[in-house]
Amino acid sequence: MELRHLEHFVAVAEQKHFTRAAEAMSISQSGLSASIRALERELRASLFVRNTRSVELTEAGRALLCEGRRTLAAAEAAKDAVAAVQGLLRGHLTVGLEQCLGVVDVPALLAKFRSAYPGVEIEVRQGGSTPMLDELASGRLDIAFVATAGHPIDGLDLRPLSTESMVMVCSAEHRLANAPEVTLQDLAGEAFVDFDPTWGARAISDQAFATAGVAHPVTIEVNDVHTLLALVSHNLGVALVPERIAAKRGDHITVPLVPNSADSWQVSVAIPTGSAASLAADALIGMLPTTLSVS
Repeated sequence: MELRHLEHFVAVAEQKHFTRAAEAMSISQSGLSASIRALERELRASLFVRNTRSVELTEAGRALLCEGRRTLAAAEAAKDAVAAVQGLLRGHLTVGLEQCLGVVDVPALLAKFRSAYPGVEIEVRQGGSTPMLDELASGRLDIAFVATAGHPIDGLDLRPLSTESMVMVCSAEHRLANAPEVTLQDLAGEAFVDFDPTWGARAISDQAFATAGVAHPVTIEVNDVHTLLALVSHNLGVALVPERIAAKRGDHITVPLVPNSADSWQVSVAIPTGSAASLAADALIGMLPTTLSVS
């Protein structure tokens, strides 16, 4: 099996379109189609269901996609290993980042990395922690800065950077605004503003309320920290957020949770375990401040 055939297959699977995939790979559409046909002949299986508008993966195609990504990532890591022996770190580093983690100045860290390793192309994707962990496991990301409850995840190496408490935020007019602290039971019957379910803080909140047996009706979902705090300030709901987010400027009130009311919010840097971990990812981790780089 040729790597270029796998590269072409993954491109079509991600673009769901032969023409767009051909443009992304800078090859002719006829050449791309021939490459896919050669791969299908070798595997003795159809990989795509084709129609005039798009293509969809067959069951065999879905099975190949995950392993194909892993194979390409491993091949790239092998090239990087040879380059490293020659004193050159090169290749591609794809970094995932959830918004407003705050523990590490990631832009400054990446600037330092680029200065040290100008031969490495850096790509940054911002999104929720949950899908980024899936992309790490599939080889689509090399490293990610994520928020989790600190539980181990199969196939990934999570290195904690910091841990902080969850707190409640509400408006100054809210009935609990002057409370010294609250429990999850105190929040029964409230409407909640919260992040999209892919965010780490949302996953921790959902889990905490489910464990406590308290309803957690999220009436407003957002993908932005400042919008969440503004909505809360206008008494459109309450929210559980990490202390670092609650400390941001706004008209909201912060009320501590009774200890052990919710799991701690943990910021971690994550990489794939085993051979899938890239040399570039290891080099970036090596640049973390020593007070944060925890094995």
